[in-house]
Amino acid sequence: MVYHNPLGEEKISKLLIKFSVPAIVGMLVNALYNIVDRIYIGNAVELGKNGLAGITIGFPLMLIMLAIGVLFGVGGATLFSIRLGQKREEEAEHVLGNSFILMVIAGIIYMILGQIFLEPLLKLFGASEVVLPYSIEYMRIIFFGSTFQILSMGLNHFIRADGSPKIAMMTMFIGAGINIVLDPVFIFGFNMGMAGAALATIIAQGVSAAWVVLHFLGKHSKAKLRVKNLILDSKIVNKIVSLGMPGFLLQLASSLLNTLLNRNLFIYGGDIAVSGMGIINSIQTLMLMPIIGLNQGVQPIISFNFGAKKFERVKEAVKLGISTATVIVVIGFLMTRLIPTVLVSMFNREADLLAFGTMAISSWFLMMPVVGFQIIAANFFQAIGRSKSAMFLTLTRQIIFLIPAVIIFPQIWGVEGLLYAAPFADLLAAILTGYFFIKVLKDLTHLSVQTQENPIAAESLLEI
Repeated sequence: MVYHNPLGEEKISKLLIKFSVPAIVGMLVNALYNIVDRIYIGNAVELGKNGLAGITIGFPLMLIMLAIGVLFGVGGATLFSIRLGQKREEEAEHVLGNSFILMVIAGIIYMILGQIFLEPLLKLFGASEVVLPYSIEYMRIIFFGSTFQILSMGLNHFIRADGSPKIAMMTMFIGAGINIVLDPVFIFGFNMGMAGAALATIIAQGVSAAWVVLHFLGKHSKAKLRVKNLILDSKIVNKIVSLGMPGFLLQLASSLLNTLLNRNLFIYGGDIAVSGMGIINSIQTLMLMPIIGLNQGVQPIISFNFGAKKFERVKEAVKLGISTATVIVVIGFLMTRLIPTVLVSMFNREADLLAFGTMAISSWFLMMPVVGFQIIAANFFQAIGRSKSAMFLTLTRQIIFLIPAVIIFPQIWGVEGLLYAAPFADLLAAILTGYFFIKVLKDLTHLSVQTQENPIAAESLLEI
């Protein structure tokens, strides 16, 4: 079996466009799952700000679902890309099979646990008596789609790593498109409210999951899902988990962060502050999804060339990725300065929510221009197999800096202090990431020279 992969030969800028543009478009479209739900719910007379708060309270649980997809999807796809770069194609297919079965098992377990513990979890996460019924109605149905979401998101990373970024983009278009069409039908046409929004979401995720599985069973994929590779291999599982752990912990940190945020927002600002943070989360998602898509596009380029010992191409790819990410976040930052009220009014036009949301946007996104660098540079370590460094750097913002600030700042400055915790963490995380990133670029330069002079001596440094 021979793979013809352009990742090691084509011009980096061309590859970045080829792989990142579909990923960016796809991630933006994929972001519409929850954002469209919030827009429709926020503008529904009978739901409004209480419906927005209900989704916001359940958001940490959805982030855990996403974390599972990242653990086995990003972790598996990174190892998959490295094995292809090393021309170990059969092992790459074994990684694909193991990742698939791990996603299915984890999705089923999470669905069962979610159904059992839903109400106490939502109360723990800060749901008031007013908001709780809205949140239960929405999340009860969302949990039934756990396996669908994990599979569609997780396997999509493999489609991209297999050299088919446009098909990966189509996965997201199909799911989000179905959700956008079904949302108004179920919410308004059938008058199903929160349940209608959730049902539209899991139907869309089910179709996306079927699409990605069929891709790896059909003729369009290079790697295939094969029954023999569904038997779990402990060595492969350990490597998948190791490489996926930074992103997994980052998403768990996001879940913990959102839980603490929701509880403190309710304490210092009531349900209106929780609803406002739901809007902030949606706007942040729209701004950061292009960076996540860019990172997904640049990851296989870096991983493949690292596995193939083409270190100058590795450096070129990450530098170009960082430059592009910075341009994107600066554009988003300017929008928060110029049209904050317009951004908030997409979700709800009630005066108190508009006032809080406009104030929150100007505070929360103050250091947005450095976020693109921090995300790409931190995930660069994962792409070259340095999972411990990646884990540390991806957790700096949300664990080391942001969570303590979320706990301490509101005790001093109230709800405004809570909102300024984000730029505080963004700046410190970017500075720390920059220090480690410069060091690893120097290491790659030395490794490039060493590999050219003595490939055998450098081989042990590449083993993963």
